[in-house]
Amino acid sequence: MGAAGIGAGALALGVPSALPVGSAAAAPGKRVFVHGVASGDPLPDGVILWTRVTPSPDATPGSGLGEGSTLAWEMSTDQGFGSIVASGAASADAARDHTVKVDASGLAPRTTYWYRFRVTGGPAAGAVSPVGRTRTAPATDADVATVKFGVASCSNWEAGYFAAYRHLAKRTDLDAVIHLGDYLYEYGVGGYGGKNGTVREHKPAHDIVSLADYRIRHGQYKTDPDLMKLHATLPFIVTWDDHETADNAYRGGAENHDSRTQGPWATRKADADQAYYEWMPVRPVVTANNRHLYRRLRYGNLLELSMLDLRTYRDRESSSFSKRADSERVTITGRAQMEWITGGITTSTTQWQLVGNSVMITPVLIPPLDPDTTGALTDLIGVPENGIPLGGDSWDGYNRDRDRLLEAVDEAGKRNVVFLTGDIHMSWANDIPRKPAAYPAGGTLGTEFVVTSVTSNNVDDMVGVPERTVGNAASAGLQTSNRYVRWVDTDAHGYAVLTVDSAAARMDWYAVRDRADRHTGEYHAQAWQVRSGSRRVTKV
Repeated sequence: MGAAGIGAGALALGVPSALPVGSAAAAPGKRVFVHGVASGDPLPDGVILWTRVTPSPDATPGSGLGEGSTLAWEMSTDQGFGSIVASGAASADAARDHTVKVDASGLAPRTTYWYRFRVTGGPAAGAVSPVGRTRTAPATDADVATVKFGVASCSNWEAGYFAAYRHLAKRTDLDAVIHLGDYLYEYGVGGYGGKNGTVREHKPAHDIVSLADYRIRHGQYKTDPDLMKLHATLPFIVTWDDHETADNAYRGGAENHDSRTQGPWATRKADADQAYYEWMPVRPVVTANNRHLYRRLRYGNLLELSMLDLRTYRDRESSSFSKRADSERVTITGRAQMEWITGGITTSTTQWQLVGNSVMITPVLIPPLDPDTTGALTDLIGVPENGIPLGGDSWDGYNRDRDRLLEAVDEAGKRNVVFLTGDIHMSWANDIPRKPAAYPAGGTLGTEFVVTSVTSNNVDDMVGVPERTVGNAASAGLQTSNRYVRWVDTDAHGYAVLTVDSAAARMDWYAVRDRADRHTGEYHAQAWQVRSGSRRVTKV
């Protein structure tokens, strides 16, 4: 619920003013609000607010223990909460793992707000949460000059520290963070570590399968101080990829799922989804027969951002790279989502159409590579060493769906479609060719910017050598075989910043120096942009 003004219904929390972002009012608040606060899915008049209450020491994530709590929440346009512009009540109990999600409404467009929670009833009554900061989207018809998003993907706890999130949280020029999937990983301890093994251990120690397991893992990730800080600083716009459930997931199963020992896939998927919706600041779109993650957010007349779900509805990937990928019956989106995305892009009235896309859409041929040196690239992607399309797990395994979408974009005359992609643990700037073999003369259909991983392994990590030892050769081979791949970095970890204005959409990639060091520094890697109407990326 939302409330405008400070009327009789407003709730005075009675905490000190001007608290730093992400800080708790008192030690009891830190013990009760162990997992911080978060916001997400900003609209012109609303935003999702999230937190979790730990009402008693035994009420840990996934335990099913602990008495219920009632809470008050409030929002202000000043950090000192001198004027309350929205407030309300909420509750938390073990049935929802003591998580709280509020869809705050009645807010002003493109406005920065501060928010906080207080426990008003239950064992932890009186505890006050950290203070969070969020920002609403511009009015739907507003003439917006510039929008900036942080972009991230693939954050594996065991492979390193989330310093990329710390550097993102320091920025003061961002409207939101777009997270493109693999927010967490499902492996047990030692299942998928860093270059030199496990940096910090997962909880629980086994592969997560049950609802309790997924809740425990979400809870662990939310205790990372850098992730907590970023959540408390900016709203997130998220989608999932496979590891939020299991590796290489599709609608009927996953590569990392054994029904003989881990039970029915449908049960595991439902449990993973429930934990995700409980623990993430996401506003699912609810219809009469479906709660789905794909959704669209608008930033004035400048852009629309369509977030895809490329796991829930997809058929099993083609492992043989045969004509199956061209079949009319094989889908990565499902029929309803395909109609939604093509219809949304082709009828869009904004200048730019952005697509949050968890796996690569650009067609890519992996060249023949020396298995003793650059074979890790083919191992990472899961293809033979003698040269073959990028992989059945990406859009390359679902050619007809890719053709449907790109043909619709082309026929509608849309010249500012930009795909934002994660998954592959590398940085790419791609033209999407009309006909790969005829590039560049054959023209282009759009642009793809791919963000690298926060921590998850890429080529040099898998080979176990210093950066650039084999990465430069792999990058050169990829670009030689795919001329529309304008830049690729196979080795760095970090994040990106997307800047969109009337002239261009620009991606700046930033890399951390050592993901195994919580306090590591960063550097600017490269910047590429696509100018409005051009469909061609150029280096900045």
